[in-house]
Amino acid sequence: MGPFDATKQIYRECEPRASAYGGGAAMQHGPWRSGERLARFAFVLEQFLGNAGFDRAPWLAVGLATGVTAWFALPLRLYWWMWIGGALAVAALSSWTMAREGRFPYLRQAFISMGLMLALGCALPWAKSELAGTRPISQPLTGQFRGLVLERQAQPAQERLRFLLLIRPAEGEPAIKVRVSVKAGFDASGAVEGAVLRAKLRLMPPSPPLVPGGYDAARAAWFGGIAASGSAYGPLEVEQPAPAVKGLAALRHALADHVRASVGGSAGGMAAAFASGDRGGIAPADEDAMRDSGLTHLLSVSGLHVSAVVGGTYWLAMRLLGLWPWLVLRLRLPLLASGCGGAAAVFYTALTGAEVPAMRSCIAALLVLAAVALGRQPLSMRLLAVAAVAVMLLWPEAVVGPSFQMSFGSVLAIIALHEAGPVRAFLTAREEPVWQRWLRQGVMLLLTGVVIELALMPASLFHFHRAGLYGALANLVAIPLTTVVTMPLIALALLLDAFGWGAPAWWLCGQSLDALLALARFVARQAGAVSMLPAMSGVAYAACIGGLLWLALWHGRVRLLGLVPPMGAILSLAFVTPPDVLISADGRDVGVVEQGGRQLVMLRYRPPQQDRVDFATSAMAENLGLDPMAPGVVVPLAAWPGAQCNNAFCRVGVRRDGRIYWLLLARGKAMGDGAAMQAACAAADVVVAQGRIDGVCQPRLLRADEAMLYRSGGLALDLAHGRLQAVGGQQGQHPWWRRPTWRGEGWRGAGIMPSR
Repeated sequence: MGPFDATKQIYRECEPRASAYGGGAAMQHGPWRSGERLARFAFVLEQFLGNAGFDRAPWLAVGLATGVTAWFALPLRLYWWMWIGGALAVAALSSWTMAREGRFPYLRQAFISMGLMLALGCALPWAKSELAGTRPISQPLTGQFRGLVLERQAQPAQERLRFLLLIRPAEGEPAIKVRVSVKAGFDASGAVEGAVLRAKLRLMPPSPPLVPGGYDAARAAWFGGIAASGSAYGPLEVEQPAPAVKGLAALRHALADHVRASVGGSAGGMAAAFASGDRGGIAPADEDAMRDSGLTHLLSVSGLHVSAVVGGTYWLAMRLLGLWPWLVLRLRLPLLASGCGGAAAVFYTALTGAEVPAMRSCIAALLVLAAVALGRQPLSMRLLAVAAVAVMLLWPEAVVGPSFQMSFGSVLAIIALHEAGPVRAFLTAREEPVWQRWLRQGVMLLLTGVVIELALMPASLFHFHRAGLYGALANLVAIPLTTVVTMPLIALALLLDAFGWGAPAWWLCGQSLDALLALARFVARQAGAVSMLPAMSGVAYAACIGGLLWLALWHGRVRLLGLVPPMGAILSLAFVTPPDVLISADGRDVGVVEQGGRQLVMLRYRPPQQDRVDFATSAMAENLGLDPMAPGVVVPLAAWPGAQCNNAFCRVGVRRDGRIYWLLLARGKAMGDGAAMQAACAAADVVVAQGRIDGVCQPRLLRADEAMLYRSGGLALDLAHGRLQAVGGQQGQHPWWRRPTWRGEGWRGAGIMPSR
């Protein structure tokens, strides 16, 4: 008898009883039929959950993450209270009704636990935001400031340094943390952690997304404790030297300088990144090549690096401790080796700066080592869920960032793949020649890379509007090269340097990194290496994530239902159309989309310098899925055919669906006044101004002046459908958005699209 046959038998036994009630056939319709269907559905769910066993537990982590995401996605406090109250109400109601009836224990458990997780998830980031959020400065600041150096990061490839300073904006005000960029020529000897500096600084509050769907620096700074960012416009002066006692920061800088000097070039910068977490020596062009080839994850200390350190330490400890017979006979070597691996993980994480991704990886590594020491399965869905919950309790804001999603997503894909029945059968030990065993391992490594690339593609498209197509093949070579060759050579070279014998090991290390860079450049140059798309909607991304979680966390044929939402989301990408006009929050940068989304016409055009475009152009181009460095992709509006420009403004027509929409775009604060200005506004569909416009300017669709843009933030316009998307519409009442709530003022179109 199958798992559902018993349920069907119950249904058959229950059905004849319906006719026993008065009313005959009439009672078999309406509420009775609805209740019967609901009971059948509840029986099926109960049977399914009962058979799921331990597969149920990881969904608690999914519920917690869903609650965290809801707080960031919902704009108003009322909605946050409704989410928490609704989730708790479901948990309480389920506990009361189902416990009273004594039926459906698994359903009752699911509703109660998921309701509590959904409520807790929404409350976690809200509580952390209220208790630990950092209020930004209220206005730009310029002048001379005195500050304590908290962090110093050299970036020789860009000829600058980055400092994290603790300053006091004015006498009597509390101290704040600011992040400052300093030209290499303004550096001063002794400007290290612990020193007190005096410097001339320009400081700005952290900026919200330039356009809808862009990177939110204000949110990251709010949770990161940063109140402002800026740059120095004069030399640094060391007012008070750092204490003589050196800490891990001094060791990290000395280690990075030593590694860069031993290897040199971008290869030296990469070696320093592996050893100390300092990425400042990597050339921007090489960073781009690593990104386009799908290898950029190798540059930041995270799971791969911590795992390599822990695995190497564990293996070495097992081999060395096994040479001591007295110890082997009295203590369990896996327990001792796990302790050594855990100590190495903690030290390596602290040495590399204890960044959040490294700390997340360290927590996960410690959990794996604990499982090994206790003789449990080291990698399982339940252990991964415990690690995810631990991270969310400490850093709930990380859930909506790409690092958390991609790191846990990759591990989830690996575990799900290796738990699949066909894969377990393929990897089962058997009597075979060595070359066949190596071939099977190679095939499995390639398959794992392909699965990881497919699993991470939605996150890459959503956050970065790009996805690598050859990353699986590149990682097939790069990951073993990094973990088996490069990182052990760095450790060996540092050990041999104590005796002055490290030069050969450093040379070999440099050769391995040159090979890695050559691989990245080769893959990045191939046609179709990177696929770029306009911003993916939040609904499509949620469908992908939900489907992939369903596919990974359940077992049996029911898991195949998880393929349906991602397939629907992928099909929806074919119908994604880029916005017609992008407008920054200050009105200075306006981008008009032409050639079917393949060209960006900028009101304020600045030619690329040193293989880099300005921030506004880069943000708008990436939002559209365009490469701003490609020839002919970004062009100036003044040179666009049909554009009419003078010193005050530009007037240009945009054809959509057989109609021409006229845009009037200000080139400065003043646009003029009088009857001529009134007539120009009346003839325009959209007017964008950097200053305030009086009531005589009445365009047909949108008047985006300083007053409106202050409330709405950056805008994205869909002219053909008469819809508008605003940064302020999504920010709502989140505390890092320090502006009045925008409710659509100034827009006369058909509707307002919710931001991502």
